[in-house]
Amino acid sequence: MIIPLEKGIIIRSTGSWYTVYTDSGQLRLSRLRGKYRLKGIRTTNPLAVGDLVAIRMEEGKETAIIEHIEDRKNFIIRKATNLSKAAHIIAANLDQALLVVTLQNPRTSTGFIDRFLVTAEAYHLPVSIVFNKFDLLDEMQIAEQNKLIAAYENIGYPCLQVSALSGYGLDELKQQMEDKVNLFSGHSGVGKSALINALDPNLNLRIGDLSDYHSKGKHTTTFAQMHQLSFGGWIVDTPGIKEFGLYELEKETLAQRFPEMRKRMAQCRFTNCTHRHEPGCAVKEALENGQIAAFRYTNYLNMLTDDDTKQ
Repeated sequence: MIIPLEKGIIIRSTGSWYTVYTDSGQLRLSRLRGKYRLKGIRTTNPLAVGDLVAIRMEEGKETAIIEHIEDRKNFIIRKATNLSKAAHIIAANLDQALLVVTLQNPRTSTGFIDRFLVTAEAYHLPVSIVFNKFDLLDEMQIAEQNKLIAAYENIGYPCLQVSALSGYGLDELKQQMEDKVNLFSGHSGVGKSALINALDPNLNLRIGDLSDYHSKGKHTTTFAQMHQLSFGGWIVDTPGIKEFGLYELEKETLAQRFPEMRKRMAQCRFTNCTHRHEPGCAVKEALENGQIAAFRYTNYLNMLTDDDTKQ
């Protein structure tokens, strides 16, 4: 007896087992037969949440075998934390990423933000920056956050200010997420799970406290998981990321991942300009004129020199 194939989407990945939500609305615990590589890239996880697959139930069992993987329209990837030459795929087939950041408790650095944005640019993934914990900010911090928002919106990244606790800004965020496959990412402790619960209380995700000593979040999400939203669409909740290591981004094309640099590169005197010390550099000129934010340029230089500590 030939068991028919079922199509579905991976909504949970835990090691070698994957939970597949089928087109008929069933949850199937599935495993991958053999080895799978993504265009020769060495990854810690061959499949990721968001991958579209075809599965076949194992005869006489309640588990399934993944027989086919659809081509990805996009994905986001970072350097694996313990294996310098390996990568970790965070999620695949996304409509947008929502990078959740906080100005304090914990503070998200612009180095971290820009590394995420650069990677998203490389893999053609639209990003909005969500500034959470707005209710905790004083006047000076609000002014600082507004400057950051102005800088990022000026180069094309939408920004939202929200509070999971008070509900501030959540209607606008929900409207942006509706009927899309959304990735939530950011440091531990920035309130991703709390935000998701506030957006859709039916999900009731576990929320952790901040570590008193480091003011950094304790991990409450230990693996990526996709949840269906009651107001339409999906959300991928990911483990908190301490550092965002760039994976195999060529230094020669790094400036192209900065939109404000990309639009000026053609005006540089030299076609192979690195925008550091060459004469006639349009990027440096824009920096001196205040048209490129100094912190963005500094983060570019840190990435150019592979300085993962400047995050």
